[in-house]
Amino acid sequence: MYLHAHSHAHILLLSVLLQLEATMTNLYNTTAPKKATNLSVNSDLLKKTRALNINLSATLERALREELAKRESAQWIKENRSAIKSYNEFVEQHGCFGDEFREF
Repeated sequence: MYLHAHSHAHILLLSVLLQLEATMTNLYNTTAPKKATNLSVNSDLLKKTRALNINLSATLERALREELAKRESAQWIKENRSAIKSYNEFVEQHGCFGDEFREF
């Protein structure tokens, strides 16, 4: 029973981790065409970034990608909270598979 429960818990964890990886690697279509848009930006910030030749589009895309990843990750954790809780409770009760073989 102990080995079966460990296998089930690790399958659950692996499933949860694979879902997270899929979510993070498919945030958006990176090959979608660019679309022009208008933004309002602090004038001094804009002047200083232009003086340093900072690519506004690339910088905005990077910031949006990071924010999207952060929010999608938080959403994923919220949606999978019960599975994560179940796994953590199992590990608390039974330890991690292979604990008896660890030398660290």
